[in-house]
Amino acid sequence: MTAPNWLTAYVNGKRGGDFGKLAVLMAAAFIDMVGGLMVFPLFPFYASKFGANGLQVSLLITAFAVMQLVSAPLWGKVSDKYGRKPALLIGLIASAASYVIFAYANSYWLLLVCRLVQGAGGGTTGVIQAYVADAVEPKNRTRGLSWLSSATNVGVVLGPLLGAQAIRLGEHGPGLIAALLCMVNIWFAMKYLTERQSEKARAKSKTARSPMMAVLRVAQHPGEPASRLIWMYAICMGAFYGINPTLSLYLKDYWGVTALTIGYFFAYIGLLNVIVRMLLVGPVVDRLGEVRTARAGTFLLGLGILLLPLIHRLDQPGLAGYMPLALVVALIPLGTAFNFPATTGLLSRVVGEHERGLYMGVQQTYAGIARAIYPLFAGYAWDHYKPIVPFGTSAVLVFGTIWLGFGLQKFSASSEEAARQDTAEEPAAVASERR
Repeated sequence: MTAPNWLTAYVNGKRGGDFGKLAVLMAAAFIDMVGGLMVFPLFPFYASKFGANGLQVSLLITAFAVMQLVSAPLWGKVSDKYGRKPALLIGLIASAASYVIFAYANSYWLLLVCRLVQGAGGGTTGVIQAYVADAVEPKNRTRGLSWLSSATNVGVVLGPLLGAQAIRLGEHGPGLIAALLCMVNIWFAMKYLTERQSEKARAKSKTARSPMMAVLRVAQHPGEPASRLIWMYAICMGAFYGINPTLSLYLKDYWGVTALTIGYFFAYIGLLNVIVRMLLVGPVVDRLGEVRTARAGTFLLGLGILLLPLIHRLDQPGLAGYMPLALVVALIPLGTAFNFPATTGLLSRVVGEHERGLYMGVQQTYAGIARAIYPLFAGYAWDHYKPIVPFGTSAVLVFGTIWLGFGLQKFSASSEEAARQDTAEEPAAVASERR
């Protein structure tokens, strides 16, 4: 068997199983994250070269986030109606275009255009998650989502390192190399990424609600299963991202961590994230189920955040003195690794396949709003009430989402039965192709 034929068999799941079905998607997500992180740390430096002030630099960050949260439900709706693959390819093309703009930007306003285009292309996170839900059985979705996030986390680590090397080629280097990686990604996805959404779901999506209606429904009907899961995800995501800036300040003020050593700390968190998501999440879900796994993740995340301001350095030389910090901080990646994929996996169960992309896009919109707003509160609380209030408030919010998850077990069970019935109703040829 030739290599391309072997790879085709692998990504169709005939040899690689669920991991094989997601291998191309994981590779695409990894390369996309590498490209994005190659250029992201450079924006403040490039903007400063054009005379931008602090507010204008912050606007570059905000522009991306706003475009991403606005476009996410739209991309989800497009993917429900026309397929996941076309939506992902268009998003990748937008990313490639943004990198070229970045490479040749000669003004602050072109940098802003770059971020807007990049944010629009980056709104496909929910589409990627919907693809995972389409490709694997309900019981394996959380495992698949964990694998996917592991790939992106590795990209987060490698991207800035490659960007630092690419700048040696000149100021155009990082943008052009990121664009080249994106073009390779597009070719690879076009050739090997197979559509996993059923024709029946695509046809039914034409009568589904609009993106705006879906966004409003989450706010207007917070007790519905999908709305509860989206609120759980958004609140925990906001609390997690909200403590990131204050965490660096806390480590500097209370643990003596410096700019030279902070990188080791976050590398430790990133490594734990990858290991847990790749190796532990699947077995834990198999044993506990998605609802209890999400609940356990919520508890661990809340506990880690709560304990952070309450621990102290041991009177021991070297790294031994940091052992309490290492143990408590480990609870945070453990919590996020169990919570976020399990919550998203549950969301894929409680919504119909015909609007799965839409609701996963809505989930990203609410999470984006939380990521934008909560850090402002956390920063204010740190300035006036450090260290207990910013961490304590975050922990209370996280613990509060446990209540939102009560009673969801029955919905996940009923949705699995519905999924089996939908698969049984498909024509044999279609069902065979999806497998």
